[in-house]
Amino acid sequence: MKKLIVVSAALAGVFAVPAFAGDEMAGMNMSAPSGSKMSPKTALTDAEVRKVDPETGMVTLKHGALENVGMPPMTMAFKAKDAAMVKQVHEGDKVKVRIENVNGALTIVKMEKGS
Repeated sequence: MKKLIVVSAALAGVFAVPAFAGDEMAGMNMSAPSGSKMSPKTALTDAEVRKVDPETGMVTLKHGALENVGMPPMTMAFKAKDAAMVKQVHEGDKVKVRIENVNGALTIVKMEKGS
């Protein structure tokens, strides 16, 4: 008798799973959480300037996760899109940056002084 109950319950579960899998997701809110003010395409990441090289236009940053390019937090040198960016920052400055893949190179496309 116990075997019959166990087998019946198992069969019921096997047949119920596909029914739930085919369920429509109508009515589910799939939009971004209301707390996020910036989309992943415009989000800025906190970073600290570790080195500035005006001759090469490179800035070494200790940065948080760069979600848009799939990079975890680390310290790395990036080319600045605009030479003016390099002149505005100094070693030790806290900044907010946007890094993007520009022609195959990870590039600082936006940099703002942080607080």
